[in-house]
Amino acid sequence: MFETLTESLSNIFRNLRGKGTISEKNIHEVMREVRTALLEADVSHKVLKTFLKDVTEKAIGQEVIKSIRPDQQIIQIVHEELVHLMGETDTKINLNQKRPTVIMMAGLQGSGKTTTCGKLARFLNKRQGMSPLLVAADVQRPAAIDQLQIIGKELGYPVYSEDGGRPQKICRRSIAYAEEHGNNVIIFDTAGRLHIDEPLMQELRDIVRLTAPDEIFLVCDAMLGQDAVNSASEFNKQLEISGIVFTKLDGDARGGAVMSIRAITGKPVKFVGVGEKLDKIEEFRPAGMADRILGMGDVVQLVDQARDVIDEEDALEMQEKLISESFTFEDFLKQLGMVEKMGGLKSILKYIPGAGSMMKDMDFDEGEIKRIRGMIHAMTPDERRNPEIIDGSRRKRIANGSATSVQDINDLLKQYREMKGMVRKMKEGGMFGKLKGMMGAEGGVPGLGPSESERERKRKQREKRKKEKKRKKKQKRRKK
Repeated sequence: MFETLTESLSNIFRNLRGKGTISEKNIHEVMREVRTALLEADVSHKVLKTFLKDVTEKAIGQEVIKSIRPDQQIIQIVHEELVHLMGETDTKINLNQKRPTVIMMAGLQGSGKTTTCGKLARFLNKRQGMSPLLVAADVQRPAAIDQLQIIGKELGYPVYSEDGGRPQKICRRSIAYAEEHGNNVIIFDTAGRLHIDEPLMQELRDIVRLTAPDEIFLVCDAMLGQDAVNSASEFNKQLEISGIVFTKLDGDARGGAVMSIRAITGKPVKFVGVGEKLDKIEEFRPAGMADRILGMGDVVQLVDQARDVIDEEDALEMQEKLISESFTFEDFLKQLGMVEKMGGLKSILKYIPGAGSMMKDMDFDEGEIKRIRGMIHAMTPDERRNPEIIDGSRRKRIANGSATSVQDINDLLKQYREMKGMVRKMKEGGMFGKLKGMMGAEGGVPGLGPSESERERKRKQREKRKKEKKRKKKQKRRKK
């Protein structure tokens, strides 16, 4: 996402580092280079002109702070203006408290609308605990209904459809169906066209008139660049959309459309699709997107993603084991599973500050995780729990059992020892103590997890559940 733009901007700001102070001449030179980079990213000319004017005025008028490097000052200003450009207001979905929330999805054919309906349904179910109903209102495209039903089956959500029905009436009747079956959010998958025409717009207007949707989301293909912005502008004139969902942002999209669309249409970007799988959707955060554009990662999004796929109790237990140095290869296996659930190491690194610039130079082999898992699986339970007992003969056996070499086993054991040593140094250096000292009244550090008292409470809860499980197992054995 935005790799080319991020690299261009990083190079521009890097050239400022050698300068002691920022002069007006420096600023104008930098802005010329930024202009070229943003034009190549397909940012709207009109939007770009205003953006550069605002950044330049702020940079020239800003008081020089001696403790901050010139490049950092410019980056801060650019970041602020990017956030302002993409929207600083809340982009949460407008949920209806009196009836099921109705979300109508509109867009041109091929924009990824049907898949996005499934992604949004999953997001609302997993993140907000809602019960979605998908509605097959695209009766124009062959196989559109089948595609939505396949998605619904994969996710385990119901799909409302009618044979030979008109889209307007299908949507209206689906609301009564949702109320009857306890679904509190309804997502209309409406028809698309290769281009905007009057029959399409009239059909959509009729659906709006009959169902009064709480949200009307326009699905746009980010790879279309300014064409996506132009179609969004036209849709908005005729339909009054409430938000935009960009798809295919993980591809070679240059990003200009995402940066321009709010300024052109006045409508916020609500979500972005970042992959083909049904979990690859993110709530749009202007500050996080500005961070990524400037190569600063997006830790908040990483935490959100982790929360979606990793059990909180497992994460807390892993944290405790690391701190107490009781981390074993069995725990390492669990950790590898977490990494894979989050899309692999490369996917995680995209969100880490500073890692983006290194990724292009790194040779990623996601198959390495499978190899490591194979080596750990070839160990006995005792060896996984107590790696210290793995001597020469055991290493040979593990290597043979995992189709690897003794050197590979040696490397794995070395990495394990180094990781434990790093944790020990953090403890000796008072790192964990410093974190405790940073805790507020509630005892928690935002973004760094729960307090010590909270961890202790969770630990006791886990112990209680384990004892309860053991008790139930004993009862079952007695009955047999």
